[in-house]
This record gives sequence, C-alpha cells and structure tokens, in this order.
Amino acid sequence: MSQLALPNVPDDELELKAIRAQGSGGQNVNKVSSAIHLRFDIKASSLPEFFKQALLELRDKRINKDGVLVIKSQHFRTQEKNRAAAIERLNELLVSVSSKPKKRLPTKATKGSKRRRMDSKTLRGRTKLLRGKVNI
Repeated sequence: MSQLALPNVPDDELELKAIRAQGSGGQNVNKVSSAIHLRFDIKASSLPEFFKQALLELRDKRINKDGVLVIKSQHFRTQEKNRAAAIERLNELLVSVSSKPKKRLPTKATKGSKRRRMDSKTLRGRTKLLRGKVNI
C-alpha cells in the first residue's frame, strides 16, 4: 500500500463540544459533561483535495449529507481523555483514507493446483457413486 503524508488538522477547524454522557455511571453522568462531540467540516477544511474527496466518498454514518464529520467520544470518565480519544479517532480515519490499496494483478492457477482440484472432484464423485441403489 502506498502511504501519503498525513496532513495536520488545525485546532481551529475542529469544533469540540462537551456534552453529558449516556449510559451507566451513577450521579456522575447526571452532573458532569464528560462526553465530547467533535465536529469537523470536511468541505471547509484546509485538507488537500485528495483527502476531502476520499473522506466524502466514505460510506460512513458519522459523515452527514453536508460533509460534516461528527465523532462522539464518551468512553472515559474525564473530558480530557474523551477529547484525546475523539481526536485520535479522527486521525485514524485520516490514516485509513491516506493509504491506497495496491491494485491486484490477476494470476493463473498452477498446473498442480488444477490437477489437485480435478483429483478431489473425481474422488468425491466416486464416493457419491457408492451411495446409489444396490441391485441384487
């Protein structure tokens, strides 16, 4: 796979908003806004055009029809850890679109593999012949 240079996303292009986390956690969940919503507008970003196009072509439910990527992080109990986790997930997404898979070159089956395949089919056919009706 060929890897492109990963661009840095400026902090002013990221919109981080603290919200209350869902799920279990007792009273801490009800009184502390520890979850983070990271919003990143792909179309308005300073990313190279290749990255914008690759991100917008992803069939990812986190990217809405306006081209805004929304990552919700609520795994940790602290806002700082959730913020770092959200940014890390954004970087992982950028890494995933930065590498182009190598084009597959079709190959021919070897003579040995063809012969083994035919031998196994013949053997299977003989086994099935034995399952026929018995004539007395």
